[in-house]
Amino acid sequence: MAFDQIALFYGVIILLAYIVQAITGFGSTVIALSLGVIWYSLDELLPFLIFSNILFSSVLVFKHWKSMHSYLTFQVILPGMLLGMVVGYLIKPLLNDDMLKQILGVLIIWVSVLELHRLFKKQPPKIIGTLKRHVLILLAGMSHGVFASGGPLMVYTISGFKVDKTQFRATVVVCLFIVNCILTSAFLVDGRLAPVLPFVIAVVPIIFMAVKIGNHIHGHINEQNFKKGIFILLLISGLNLVVSGHSF
Repeated sequence: MAFDQIALFYGVIILLAYIVQAITGFGSTVIALSLGVIWYSLDELLPFLIFSNILFSSVLVFKHWKSMHSYLTFQVILPGMLLGMVVGYLIKPLLNDDMLKQILGVLIIWVSVLELHRLFKKQPPKIIGTLKRHVLILLAGMSHGVFASGGPLMVYTISGFKVDKTQFRATVVVCLFIVNCILTSAFLVDGRLAPVLPFVIAVVPIIFMAVKIGNHIHGHINEQNFKKGIFILLLISGLNLVVSGHSF
C-alpha cells in the first residue's frame, strides 16, 4: 500500500463502506475488501480493514452496547464464530490468492442471492433450525478467519430472530468488534499489522465522518430499499472476484 491516487480513491470507497456499516451494523469489510483486491493484496487489506474496523466499531459499541441482545451475542453467535475463525485463520496459508478470491466471490454471491430473494419476495426472515444455524455460524467464523468477511453470513443466519433493528445492529456490531479484536491480535503477532498502521491512522477522520453520516441516515432511510441496493452491489462485487480469480 502507498499514499497515492489509488489510495485517495480507495479512501472514498472506505467512507461509503463504513456509512453502510453505520446504518446496518455490517458490510463494510466485504464491500471494501471485494473492491480493494483490484489494487491491493489480501495480506495488505485484511489487517488494514480489521484494525480500522475496530476503531470504527468502538464508537458504535460505546454508544449502543446496552441495546445488544445478550442471548444472541453470547450463546448463538460468539461460540461458533470464534471456533470457526480459528480454523479459518489456520487454513488460510494453505490457499493461494486466486483460490481465495474465487471462494470469497462465491460466498458473497451466495449470501447476496439468498438475501435479495427474500427482500424482493417480501418474505419475513425465518428462524433457521438449530443444527443448520450452528453450521452456518461456524462457516461465518471460518470466512472471518480467512477473509475477515463473516458478517453477511452471520447476519443472514440470525435474521429470523425477533429483535428490533436497533437491537439487531448493536448485537452485530458488538460481536464483530470482539472477533475483530482477537483477529487483530493474531495479525500483530504474525507481523502483518505493523506495515499498515500508517494507513489505519490516515483513515481515522473518514471513520468518524462515516459514523456521523451513517447514524443520521439510519433513522431516515427506507431500510428495505437500502439493503436491496447493498446486496446488488455485493452481488456484482462477488461476480468480479470470481472472474478476477480466473484472470490472474
